[in-house]
Amino acid sequence: MPNQAEAKTGARQSPWSVGLIVAGIAAPIEGVKEGLSELGLVEGRDLTYTLLAANGELDRLPALCDELVAARVDVIALIGAVTARAARAATTEIPIVFAVVVDPVEDGLAIDLLRPDGNLTGVTTFDPEQAGVQMEFLRAINPALTRVAILSDGGVSMCLSNANQAAASDLGLLPQLIRVKAPNADFPAAFASIAAGQAEALVVLEEPITQSARMEIAALALEAGLPTVFARGQADAGGLIAYGTNLREATRAMARYVAQILKHGAGPADLPIVTGLQQELVINLATARRLGVTVPPELLAKADQVIE
Repeated sequence: MPNQAEAKTGARQSPWSVGLIVAGIAAPIEGVKEGLSELGLVEGRDLTYTLLAANGELDRLPALCDELVAARVDVIALIGAVTARAARAATTEIPIVFAVVVDPVEDGLAIDLLRPDGNLTGVTTFDPEQAGVQMEFLRAINPALTRVAILSDGGVSMCLSNANQAAASDLGLLPQLIRVKAPNADFPAAFASIAAGQAEALVVLEEPITQSARMEIAALALEAGLPTVFARGQADAGGLIAYGTNLREATRAMARYVAQILKHGAGPADLPIVTGLQQELVINLATARRLGVTVPPELLAKADQVIE
């Protein structure tokens, strides 16, 4: 770990070491590299990276975090509350910068957003209104919608699941929560349960296993004739709708904190947790045609991107 004198004078003899770790797939965390490069920190000259991904297998996270601690990285940058908890359990000394989609205080990652406690800080993309907006989009597709399934990762907290169930109930919809868990996530069985519950649409939460298996989930939903809404960062899955803040953009915002820690000796407790909300709507008309549904013109007019 660089001391403050080294950081302020630039008197380092070797590049800083940054550990990158995710519970899902690696792609979103690449935003940290992009952000640091834009801040003038060049890979190879100023920084080296160790990138580890659990690909939805959350039981691997403690060992992966221990690997970064053993490598004596200068800072750990990560995605996900479950990853943050594993990293915090592995070290109380190495600074940790996170990007999460939950409320950090409610989910136990911080006591206060303005002055985080301990060695964690970062960015949250949690929007208490997002779940309701996503379900309103599904109801715009099907005004007669009464039942909605919610697909969640059984290995993470219930924070997002609870928010989505509450949003469905507030809109007069009957929610059906389906939880799957790696390493033996049985998505065909999950969709059989959705069919048995007579759900008419599906919300896919932005969690590790659903991120890793997003293509399979979208394909199964299409086969079942279910309109879907994914997170913005999962628009490539082929679902009908993707909405929210792009997690990759949130990781670019993390880079500023990583740079402050490395270059200026800042401590995580002195860096307030920030909220990054830049909502985007993507509509996949190719999927709409395959589902045989019509996207209302007023919803299309709101889209930031339309996939033909």
